Amino acid sequence: MLNINEIINLEKYPINDIGSLEYRELTNYTRKQLNEDGCCVLPNFVKPDSIKRMKDEVDKKLNKIYFTSDKHNPYFTKDDKTLPEDHPKRIFTVRQSGYLNSDVLEKDSDLNKFYDLEEMLKFVSDSLEVFPLYTWADPLGKNPYSVMHTNHYFPWHFDGNEFTLSILVQKTEKGGFFEYAPDIRSKDNESFEEVSKVLKGDRKKVKSLDLKSGDLQIFKGRFSMHRVTKIEGKISRYIALPCYVKDPLKINKPEHSKQVYGKALPIHFERENIQGDGLID
Repeated sequence: MLNINEIINLEKYPINDIGSLEYRELTNYTRKQLNEDGCCVLPNFVKPDSIKRMKDEVDKKLNKIYFTSDKHNPYFTKDDKTLPEDHPKRIFTVRQSGYLNSDVLEKDSDLNKFYDLEEMLKFVSDSLEVFPLYTWADPLGKNPYSVMHTNHYFPWHFDGNEFTLSILVQKTEKGGFFEYAPDIRSKDNESFEEVSKVLKGDRKKVKSLDLKSGDLQIFKGRFSMHRVTKIEGKISRYIALPCYVKDPLKINKPEHSKQVYGKALPIHFERENIQGDGLID
């Protein structure tokens, strides 16, 4: 069984020592970044050997990845012809990408071990200042790998869960930048006008990240619209996506699950009508 120190760079990020000055300084930094930007990047958070094991897991399971080439709007909802044509719910963009869903990961894989760490849940909770915080119950999307090959593109979208971590496992030769519009909407305001501006190419609110292998990103993906730019070159982009939520019962809507992960399970339909945060997706 893997230990925390075989996965996480504890010398630089002592998340296992919550009473220490170093831990307090670290969480003060992550809180500041998240409050100002809706995003925080911690370089070399995951150790190289662990990153290699994650890469090997993806390589071994390439035949189990669900690849899609379809169109979606930022909310992964169906077209609503009662709305004007320029409404963001009616702006559909082609997405080409793949997911190695959470239900096909090895039980004792580095990514599952990372996700099960109580120290990680505590650290993410302290960083976001969200108490209590939960790991996600969605059996497909709780901690998948996203895989993008040459010419793949993941257009602007919002996440179905509040908070997502990203661990870059394999970096592309070129392209594959993570771009986001911080806190472009809130639970009280969909901000359709601002969302439309970004969809139509306005970059005033857009920020771009060039993540490196082993970097950890903490991100408020429910409220910050984001995308991954087109992959260029021969090296594919692998990224692990552990997800966290405020509500332990709420999971992806069936339509979202089908569009992204290729299927919806009975639990998605059973929990479809659980009251969420009031947002349209």
